[in-house]
Amino acid sequence: MEIGIERARTIIAAALAAGQAAGMKPLSVVVLDAGGHPVAFERADGASPGRFEIARGKAYGAVMLGMGGRAQAERAAQGPAFMAAVNGAFGGRVIPVPGGVLVRDANGRVLGAVGVTGDTSDNDAEAALAGIAAAGLHGEA
Repeated sequence: MEIGIERARTIIAAALAAGQAAGMKPLSVVVLDAGGHPVAFERADGASPGRFEIARGKAYGAVMLGMGGRAQAERAAQGPAFMAAVNGAFGGRVIPVPGGVLVRDANGRVLGAVGVTGDTSDNDAEAALAGIAAAGLHGEA
């Protein structure tokens, strides 16, 4: 199983809807496959144009490191040198904060990651989790 475009669209629509329902600022959502490649992206009206790179950086770190943004942030706090080295290895493309959510299937296999940006990092993660759940998948924030 892979995420695929239809699941990616479901994730994005549900994440944006969750953000709007919760009164969050305009969100941007990207879905990456297990190789870190974008499957789909959408930016809500009013979201700043630079949000794609932020959303992708959050999701990219999750899929490449096999851990959600919260775990990455904790790792960065405990070992900033490690995260700096990781970011160097990945060309500066990792943003280790909540809002990057690993996507797993029912068997725990990594299918990719979702990156959400636009509100607080914790709110971004909650919107991502709502989108992932709407697609019948499991998120690891």
